[in-house]
Amino acid sequence: MSTMKFCRECNNILYPKEDREAKVLLYACRNCDHQENADNFCVYRNEIHHSVGERTQVLQDVAADPTLPRTKAVRCVQCNHGEAVFFQATARGEEGMTLFFVCCNPNCGHRWRD
Repeated sequence: MSTMKFCRECNNILYPKEDREAKVLLYACRNCDHQENADNFCVYRNEIHHSVGERTQVLQDVAADPTLPRTKAVRCVQCNHGEAVFFQATARGEEGMTLFFVCCNPNCGHRWRD
């Protein structure tokens, strides 16, 4: 795992730097001339952990997205509301695009696909 590295000379942060001639990754100080070879080629790692509730909230929030198209040609089967946003995405484990709908009723948020 990548961690922050600090200069041995002046304790400032070391930044990744490419040595194109030698084709190696270095960490260099921007304050003094200290450089050292990188022991790991990973310079940044972003791990995202979602709980089940966070994923559901993202889908419910799409009903308030003004950039998504809306339709009044469908009715929600749970609350009978007459407006839904829709978008296309790939469904898990399937090839091709699937049409998804999300009910615009703020008290419902029911999701279905066509």
